[in-house]
Amino acid sequence: MHDSSIDRLAAPRAAWLKRLLPAGVPLLWCPLLTHYTAEGALDTARASRHLAFLQDSVKGYLVPGSTGDGWQLDDAQVRELLEFTLDQARERRTSVLIGVLATSTDDVLRKLEDTMAWLRRRTKATSDEDCLRQSSVCGFTVCPPKGRELTQAQIHDALERVLATGLPISLYQLPQITENEMSADTVAKLARNHENFLLLKDTSGEDRVAAAGFREAFLVRGAEGGYARHLALGGGAYDGLLLSTANCFGPQYAEMIEHLRQDRTAPAQALSGRIERVADEVFAAAAKLPYGNAFTNANKALDHFMAHGPQAREIAGPRLHSGHRLPDELIDLAGNALDRHGLMPARGYLDN
Repeated sequence: MHDSSIDRLAAPRAAWLKRLLPAGVPLLWCPLLTHYTAEGALDTARASRHLAFLQDSVKGYLVPGSTGDGWQLDDAQVRELLEFTLDQARERRTSVLIGVLATSTDDVLRKLEDTMAWLRRRTKATSDEDCLRQSSVCGFTVCPPKGRELTQAQIHDALERVLATGLPISLYQLPQITENEMSADTVAKLARNHENFLLLKDTSGEDRVAAAGFREAFLVRGAEGGYARHLALGGGAYDGLLLSTANCFGPQYAEMIEHLRQDRTAPAQALSGRIERVADEVFAAAAKLPYGNAFTNANKALDHFMAHGPQAREIAGPRLHSGHRLPDELIDLAGNALDRHGLMPARGYLDN
């Protein structure tokens, strides 16, 4: 799932991407779900089977992202999750963006420093770039600090501190958590001054930065819906997709992208529409739960069927980070939506 989109980028930024992602920048990325055992421990056996299911379609992971409980995991849990995922990524020849999710810039910088120190110890590499390459890490994803009262100057200055570390950075537009948005002017100014600003993920659903014509970094869309039409291959503004629903529909998104590559617009849009209708139904129901977040809850309900197939209704729902299990009502709704739109797998990936 690679494209030549980096050819349009300024030479220093394109060189960064080519060094860290020599096979090309994936068009499809997934903020991986975090799977738990009944006791609440990291379920590495289940996670490994999930990665095997995605291996042929998803070549880039965000770990941990919002969908993977990145705002809820403590530092020790994040480290355990990364230890497992980086080993898997190296084995499966995929790339990882490490999510450094915190509501203050000071915390982001601390987490960045701690993570790099851990990666250096882990690899014993002679340079930070070698350390990242040996770890299958292509960069770090960070959000602006939280606060609806923050001005664009304050948001810029906070992210300037992060980019000044010299590490490869992906900026994450996530107003659902941060309560603010980076403006197109702020993003453009940061890109002009920092060649290590490599990617921009926009999950706002408003697409204001892309609509303003920003193209200096590799753009990935994180909001659900309109998948085919938002891709540059389909005439849209985004180079790629970084979607929570790639946890469940990675193979279908890969098929959609291939349709677009071959100028088969109608089947691409039809497949995109079927996925969107399922996502709309399940996300709307998941948003009503008083625990967890809609991205995680909806995808865990859908992944329950990807893992177990049609008989998933007979199996207890997955455990959430909070300790709750998904209710049967959401599981049933997800299964009905998959059936109705022809996306129910004949067999689950745990049975293969």
